[in-house]
Amino acid sequence: MHLHSLYYKFIIGYLIFGLLGFITIATFSSHITYRQLQREQADALYDEANLIAGRYSGPYQGQTPTELSAAYPQLNAIASFLQADIWVVNRRGNIILDSNDSLRAGQLIEDFDPTATGNKSYSIGNYYGMFNYDVLSVSAPITGNYNTYGYVLIHMPLSVIYAGHNTILNLIYITALILFGLSLIILLVFAKTVYIPLKKITAGANEYAAGNLTYQIKVDSQDEMGYLAATLNYMSDELNKMEEYQRTFVANVSHDFRSPLTSIKGYLEAIIDGTIPREMQDKYLKRVINETERLNKLTQGMLTLNSLDSKGYLSRSNFDINRVIKDTAASFEGTCGAKGITFELTFSDNIQMVYADLGKIQQVLYNLIDNAIKFSHHDSTIFIQTSVRHEKVFVSVKDTGIGIPKDNIKKIWERFYKSDASRGKDKKGTGLGLAIVKEIIQAHGENIDVISTEGVGTEFIFSLPKPTAL
Repeated sequence: MHLHSLYYKFIIGYLIFGLLGFITIATFSSHITYRQLQREQADALYDEANLIAGRYSGPYQGQTPTELSAAYPQLNAIASFLQADIWVVNRRGNIILDSNDSLRAGQLIEDFDPTATGNKSYSIGNYYGMFNYDVLSVSAPITGNYNTYGYVLIHMPLSVIYAGHNTILNLIYITALILFGLSLIILLVFAKTVYIPLKKITAGANEYAAGNLTYQIKVDSQDEMGYLAATLNYMSDELNKMEEYQRTFVANVSHDFRSPLTSIKGYLEAIIDGTIPREMQDKYLKRVINETERLNKLTQGMLTLNSLDSKGYLSRSNFDINRVIKDTAASFEGTCGAKGITFELTFSDNIQMVYADLGKIQQVLYNLIDNAIKFSHHDSTIFIQTSVRHEKVFVSVKDTGIGIPKDNIKKIWERFYKSDASRGKDKKGTGLGLAIVKEIIQAHGENIDVISTEGVGTEFIFSLPKPTAL
């Protein structure tokens, strides 16, 4: 309805604009055209009156007299051509000759005053009541020997001027209507480039609001509308991915919480109802504690990821990454001793400073080393190395364990993802460790890569920025 309103408003506005424009053009064109025609006709008639007056001035200048009656046919022809009446009058206003079959010949023009027009060369009206309609009148004096002996008057009915005026106006109106009709192309362009795409975009927005995030808006134009449609399509894809992730997230959380809770509930019920004898209760209570630690670890991992989703959480400083690696590796001494695993540390320099969040990088190293230990064989070696290339510090954690299947490499960064080997080998995993690692490294604006061959081992390599000026 809103789109229809917008379209109709545009059409109504366009029609109003066209109507007002046509009225304005008609009004000003009518006035300007009439005034211009009036002046042009007056100038033409005045020039013609002077030519006629020059012919009749001969007798007064000592030239051969010309009989007025002899000049009548010529005067009548000129008047017919001009569609006007031509009079020859004397100084007192008596009409001596009338081109219109001498109908007014001998009549006296009452109150005749050839100077009444003032600075203008013409007058408009009924010319001292001599006509029943308005005429455009011009006069030219008949002179001789520096005296004025009469006047040539030409009277053109205003209807003649109106006829010419209407002809020109009709051409202007037709031209304006043609232009207005051609300008309807604007409506077609508007409908094609704005209204129809906007209608599709609105339909898409309604689909998204109804929960259909797979709907695609089919607008392929290379303009703002096409860009908006592409943006909305991208938004719907991302929202759909987020919705699928949320469903997976809930399913995974439910699964990972349900297993330890079921174990805790089973152990405690067995202790209470006496199924587990008293002398074995300590053993199962320790299992309950292990399960609660697993739940606590899962909860902490989720909280960590939640904090990583927020911007501006990093607290960066310059520190020695080699020292952090040594301290982190030392914290696994007990675990490594039980499996006979050793560390081989290789540093390009004794001290290698980086600019990063110390606590978060410790967490990255802890998770990667913990992962390497988990999937390493007994009596094996874990290699940790730092190197500098292109103003970046690269850290590598490499094991010689079971490796990652090729099909699973892309999935290891997903939250709650655990390979089948992980689930069978270590039930304490939460599937959040590598997701946390990737979030932390990306938050630093850096990258982390994995190289793994099944049955050979896995290597994780991540970069850190070199320190700022000390």
